[in-house]
Amino acid sequence: MRTVLIVDAANVMGSRPDGWWRDRLGAARRLRDSLTGLGPVSVGAGEPVEAEVVLVVEGAAKSLPGVEGVTVVSAPGSGDDAIVAEVRGDDAVRYVVVTADRELRARVQARGAEVVGPRTLLDQLD
Repeated sequence: MRTVLIVDAANVMGSRPDGWWRDRLGAARRLRDSLTGLGPVSVGAGEPVEAEVVLVVEGAAKSLPGVEGVTVVSAPGSGDDAIVAEVRGDDAVRYVVVTADRELRARVQARGAEVVGPRTLLDQLD
């Protein structure tokens, strides 16, 4: 089964008070670049798995291009709506969304996705 890790860029960046708000595009670029080296990821019970990484950006970060290993989706409107759209309900795919947004969590779980908080991902990047 394929695993797709969908990262809520705004939420993950916002979980670290490192001045990201002064340069949202730069912060999104740093997050994207840190995701390129992500090996097998622990996203719940079981062994770490290789995952396709999708980074959803919005607002000032919308011009961020994808790079090898990280697909970047620029939300045309709401980042949350774009994340929900990425969870396609394919039974052959395990979707894991990284966010702490409660409303978004409920929306993607209703579509069959698993959810982990930003710390789960950030601990593996640090």
